[in-house]
Amino acid sequence: MKILLLNTNDISGGAARAAYRLHTGLLSHGIDVTYLVKNKNSTLESIITVTDDKYKLKSKINGRLNNYLIKKYKRKDNTLFSADLFSTNIHRIINQMDVDIIHLHWINGFVDIKSIGKINKPIVWTLHDMWPFTGGCHYDKGCGKYQNKCQKCPLLNSNQENDLSKKIFKQKVTTYKKIENLTVIGVSKWIADCAKKSELFKNKKIVNLPNLINTEEFEPVSKENARAILNLPIDKKIILFGAMDANSDKRKGYEYLKEALKNISIPKKELEIVIFGSSKIEIKSEYGIKTRYIGSLSDNLSLKLLYSAADVMVVPSLQETFGQTASESMSCGIPVVSFRSTGLIDIVDHKKNGYLAEPFESEDLIKGIEWILEDKERHKQLSYNARQKVLENFDSEVVIPKYVELYKSINKHK
Repeated sequence: MKILLLNTNDISGGAARAAYRLHTGLLSHGIDVTYLVKNKNSTLESIITVTDDKYKLKSKINGRLNNYLIKKYKRKDNTLFSADLFSTNIHRIINQMDVDIIHLHWINGFVDIKSIGKINKPIVWTLHDMWPFTGGCHYDKGCGKYQNKCQKCPLLNSNQENDLSKKIFKQKVTTYKKIENLTVIGVSKWIADCAKKSELFKNKKIVNLPNLINTEEFEPVSKENARAILNLPIDKKIILFGAMDANSDKRKGYEYLKEALKNISIPKKELEIVIFGSSKIEIKSEYGIKTRYIGSLSDNLSLKLLYSAADVMVVPSLQETFGQTASESMSCGIPVVSFRSTGLIDIVDHKKNGYLAEPFESEDLIKGIEWILEDKERHKQLSYNARQKVLENFDSEVVIPKYVELYKSINKHK
């Protein structure tokens, strides 16, 4: 049984890291697996890129065409929106490969909609966001139009019935009808339920399998050592927050965290906020809390040290397919505060390994942060429970056999 994983990037971004972990996990279990990407930054030999010059040229041209279609709309915000309407014929490259199952992950800008319908092998598609069943948005911000049909897209700020979202949706309808063997994986109960309610996937096989994590790579480091290495103060309570671009991506909920921190009852001189991500974020000085910007971290060792150095991880996302930073921090024994919504419900258990605040109340978010930080013995128990939750539910040794079982069942009936 030979598996081909596809993702736009190999290690850059949450979906890429999830696919990479699945890839290395399958390799460690003796599965014949190849990871095909558009952009490769790692050195692993089993990760390959497309070298075909015709594809590269078409992909470059089509990328510009897709961006042109989107830029015609005066959008309300910078929420990610992808078209992928123009064919690159990448299916021809995929179909020539000696594999039994094609496992798609986050493929935008890499595998176009039309090509998906021309793949001649069984397809597994992991939902790292909502794009596979929407008219172009990666998160719908609660509009719910994907349940019937997309048009008059609020993310495009469109009042037109026959807008770009409708055209993308119609192309997906046409394409998905051609796929005879498709299994959809929701990495959380929430995204799996969204897929079941969607017009595009409601008649497809949908299963719930989480993102996995190597708990040996993400394990607790003593707080003293982690802070010493990162040059962080030992006498402060550290609140950790991370996002790729929290300034423009409102979905990450940074505004709620800022609002919450205004009213924290813990003396502000005892606190420090540490922020990691790809773009600098400022917390106004009048909040009175020292803020440190770590920058973008991609290697697991740095992430492990940073999580271990923290006292609490805050993930105030409005919508999250899974919540990988939450599982990573918990694997390092750090409790998480998040809203009681979407994929994070699968990871955080209220007042057992973290705190689930009422959506979307800044007042309750700060209550959760205070509740975790105010009692040392409670914090110690929460930290232990956090690590155990990940070991029992998301460790690669627990999750990989479930993927192997799924692949075998598909290969048996292809």
